[in-house]
Amino acid sequence: MKNEKIRRILMTVCGITLNGIAVGMFNFSDCGMDPFQVFAHGLWKLTTLGFGTFYMFLNLILLAAMFFMDRAKIGLGTFINLFLLGYVAEFSGWIWDTLFPHPGLALKCVFLVAGILLISLAAALYFTADLGVSTYDVIALYLDAHTRFQFQYLRITTDVICVLIGFSLHATVGIGTLVTAFFMGPVIAFFRKYVSEPLRYGKAGTTQV
Repeated sequence: MKNEKIRRILMTVCGITLNGIAVGMFNFSDCGMDPFQVFAHGLWKLTTLGFGTFYMFLNLILLAAMFFMDRAKIGLGTFINLFLLGYVAEFSGWIWDTLFPHPGLALKCVFLVAGILLISLAAALYFTADLGVSTYDVIALYLDAHTRFQFQYLRITTDVICVLIGFSLHATVGIGTLVTAFFMGPVIAFFRKYVSEPLRYGKAGTTQV
């Protein structure tokens, strides 16, 4: 039981850390951010706050909604997302800008693809750990549990809505944003079945891909 708890905590912390790194990679690729970041950056442009601070306040607002929607999803992962993810993303972006001050198109494309895969793997890890998810992730997970629609299609829907709102607020939307909006849900489902669920349970999971 103790080893199981430690495994879940490690999956949660690693997943959220990788998520922040992936967001920084998206920003560095300059090919568009993931859908929720498009939404967040669109709103951020209306403020004078640093992104890490703004991201924390945005998630506090969503946390209040999450409490009424599905408080069982609130846990360690929720609060790590809330207080650290924005700062990890800022640091990740700074690292790549420092290491590669004049990136070419090929390098940007590599970072884009790596960012999409990494952010999907990260989500799969902390979803499966079941120690709390981000305030945005809970929307599709809640609907998956309470409707007849599958997670990947619900995630596509919420991602597209975020992109439309962020774009209307002049956030950067690129090919990476569109690829992520339509494919991240299925890729997360793939990683849950073949990576994160075997890590937790020792066998391939039952998540539909």
